[in-house]
Amino acid sequence: MNRKEGINNVMAGGGHVVILGAGASIASTYRNSEKGGKALPSMDNFVEVVGLQDIVDGLPDKLKARNFEDLYTNIHNDNPKSHLLVEIENRIKAYFSDMQLPDEPTIYDYLVLALRSKDLIATFNWDPFLYQAFSRNYHVGSSPMLAFLHGSVIIGLCKEEGVRGHAGTKTKNGNIFQPTKLLYPIARKNYNDDEFIKSEWDLTKHMLSKDSGTVRVTIFGYGAPESDAEAVSLLNEAYGTSLEREMEQFEIIDIAPDEFLRQKWNGFIHTHHYNTTNSYFNSSLAQNPRRTSESFFHHYQPISPGEMFREPNPVPTNFKTLKELQDWHRPLIQAEESASQ
Repeated sequence: MNRKEGINNVMAGGGHVVILGAGASIASTYRNSEKGGKALPSMDNFVEVVGLQDIVDGLPDKLKARNFEDLYTNIHNDNPKSHLLVEIENRIKAYFSDMQLPDEPTIYDYLVLALRSKDLIATFNWDPFLYQAFSRNYHVGSSPMLAFLHGSVIIGLCKEEGVRGHAGTKTKNGNIFQPTKLLYPIARKNYNDDEFIKSEWDLTKHMLSKDSGTVRVTIFGYGAPESDAEAVSLLNEAYGTSLEREMEQFEIIDIAPDEFLRQKWNGFIHTHHYNTTNSYFNSSLAQNPRRTSESFFHHYQPISPGEMFREPNPVPTNFKTLKELQDWHRPLIQAEESASQ
């Protein structure tokens, strides 16, 4: 199947779930920095980047930790009602809330355009980048579902109408989208305690389940930290054992070595049905945008031997404007619209 045939080959089945961690946002800003030049922190440099060092300096040594998740856990376990928890929350919101994507195409723009309405992007990140990329590409064609597993500074919930949107703005009926709770990384989270977070997890667990028809899962920059044991447990529970997912393809985008990643995600991987890469642009999302499921079916469940040879359609990496990136995807979108008629 040549490239043109691949563009016009549109299947209804299958689905792709992409799970984002801090590494995805960091990778995005490495390529195109945040509009105001703000850095994206990892859990190891979170204190310095966000500006929490004065709080840490005032803590007793027994509560201090290099990793922010461990630090927060220590403070919370010592005193769940500590005023420091409120101060930390306020500073985090202040740091992330005014972040903006640059005008140039970012990895998040590529990612949103690479998927369709049958796919899901679930993020653990508090930053607004995914929502901003979704909003500025939504008009181009069908877009993936989104889930914010730890909340986000940009996402609000209207409980009266049961809808979510940009925090602080109004619904169609004039109600305000109230900011969602940010679930900070304490060792045991109860995701059912928060209405919004529960709904985000319910969607993600369904899409990860075998019943959903999902055939690809990509982990992008999420390290599955030990302090987030409950989240990892929920992902495992939803996906099932690797023995139950003997055909699905598991993909990891991360700068860590292959052997380390293989071991960390071993419970999700069936034999050789996985791949790792340290670059988004070498992933299935960039090699076959909007056709990741079709590519899977041709490689792993071919109807005939000839179908195994499918020419990839890699998205160019050098677009200077968002319009150029969107225009490149239009033939793919037009084929999808024709197939649905």
